[in-house]
Amino acid sequence: MVKFSLFKTKLAHATKFTIYPMGSKIAYKTYLNERLKKVLFHDRETHPLYIQVTFNRKTIFFKSSFFELFSNPRYELRVAGKRGAPSMEDVVQAENQLMDFIIDKTKEDFSLSRFKKAYSYYCKDLCDLTEPGFIEYLFTFFHDKGTPAFAHALKEGCRSKIAYRVLQDMKIILDNKLWEELLDHALHYAPPYLPLYAFMMQNKKWPFITFLVMEWENEDVRQGLEDHVKSQFNIEPSFVTGQVESLLLTYKDQLDTPGK
Repeated sequence: MVKFSLFKTKLAHATKFTIYPMGSKIAYKTYLNERLKKVLFHDRETHPLYIQVTFNRKTIFFKSSFFELFSNPRYELRVAGKRGAPSMEDVVQAENQLMDFIIDKTKEDFSLSRFKKAYSYYCKDLCDLTEPGFIEYLFTFFHDKGTPAFAHALKEGCRSKIAYRVLQDMKIILDNKLWEELLDHALHYAPPYLPLYAFMMQNKKWPFITFLVMEWENEDVRQGLEDHVKSQFNIEPSFVTGQVESLLLTYKDQLDTPGK
């Protein structure tokens, strides 16, 4: 089993880390932006979490991507009448690991603009990137089966529920023939959401149910995905990895061309 990005320690809301590549100082911290109105973070109100990065006496500020991601009600866990949700400490943990990775990745030719661009790229969740296309696939599949009302209900329901969990419930209620057809078509005609999410769930623990581009950069992780696909799905692993690389090229192009 490949373990990746399993955060183990609780951290305070505000942290700071400094390194000195080429004699220059890079520092960052996470903080609650009290200049902005409070927003709902699951069951409580809080100021949004922001990040401050300083280099050569210049500073940039931007909203935490993990704060926005983990604020989503879809990340709540409800079991036997009990409710759980990611904490602010969870968000800070995730940000610190990402920030350390990006600084190490860019420190030899560091600039604030390069850092921010790298942050936008490496913080992207591959499951989040591929889920909309997978939901469109489910909509088309059931619409073509003559159940347009169900297709629309499924599409709307996935706004508040993670598509993979919906798919797990569908496996229980669909007959074997329809399920196998749904699965086979998903692997060949939908974005690689299904194998990515299944692999991620095998290696992650809630609430860190993400598969970041940062993690995709790790050869051991990519090899683990290929091994998982080979053993669990009727499709060539290279087809899945090729789909991911193609999606990332498109995403990177979008970052390079704002408004595209």
